[in-house]
Amino acid sequence: MRLTHFIFLLYIFSFYNCKESKLELIKIEGKQIPITDTLPIDSEIEAYIKPFRDNIQKDLDSVLAYSVNTYSKSDGELNTAIGNFMADAVYNEANPIFKKRTGKNIDMVLLNHGGIRSILSKGHITKRTAYQIMPFENSIVVVALKGKQMDSLVHHLIRKKRAHPISKLKLTITENNDIVEAKIKGKSIESDKIYYVATNDYLYNGGDNMTFFKPNDSLYPLNYKIRNALIDNFKKVDTISPVIDDRFTQIKGAK
Repeated sequence: MRLTHFIFLLYIFSFYNCKESKLELIKIEGKQIPITDTLPIDSEIEAYIKPFRDNIQKDLDSVLAYSVNTYSKSDGELNTAIGNFMADAVYNEANPIFKKRTGKNIDMVLLNHGGIRSILSKGHITKRTAYQIMPFENSIVVVALKGKQMDSLVHHLIRKKRAHPISKLKLTITENNDIVEAKIKGKSIESDKIYYVATNDYLYNGGDNMTFFKPNDSLYPLNYKIRNALIDNFKKVDTISPVIDDRFTQIKGAK
C-alpha cells in the first residue's frame, strides 16, 4: 500500500472514530508561566527581531522638541501646565481636521486628568515621551452637545474639582462653588446653541463618570489618536513651555 493511501485511510478512520465517540469536557486546568529575564534567549529569534527592535528604538528616541521645565499633573489644583498643553495640542491638531470634514470648528476640548500617565521632563522631547504621557490608544471624537448638556459638563467639573485638561473653556467659581464665569471662546454658554466638544472615546463612553456626553446631537470620530496629536504638535512647536493659567480657577474668599 502506498504511503499516501495509508495516510488517507488513517485520516478516514480517525474522523469516523471521533464522530462516533462522545467526548465531554470535564475540566480545564492552567498555570501561570512567568516570563522573566531568567529564560534562555533563542539566538535565532533574537537575531531575526534585532533589526526591527533597533529601528523602533531609533524612531522612539528621535528628538521632536524641547521642554524648558519638568511638568507634572499634580502641579496645579484646578488646571496644570501639562494638562493645558495637552488640551491645547488636541485643539490645535484636531480642529483643522474637523473643519475640513464638516466646515465647523471645535468649540472646546475636555480630556481626563487620569489619562496623563507621566511627567513631561525638562530637556529633549521624543516620540517615546508621547508614548509615556499617553500610553493608551484613546482616539479623538467630537461630540455635538446642546447648551443644557454643557451645563452638565460645567457642573461636573465644579463638583469633581479635578484638574481635567480643558481648552477654550474658561470657568471661574466662588469658594462655595457658585459660578462666577463660564465661557467658551470668550462667550457665555447659550442653552439653545450646539457646541462641538472634542474629547476621547474613553470619556465619550462614560469614563470618569462623564455621562453627559450621551445622548447627543451627533458624534464625529476623527480616527486620530490623542498620542498622535501630541507627536504632531511636538513636531510643530520647537520649545514647550506651558503654564498654569486662569482657565479654571476658584476665587478664595468669594462667597
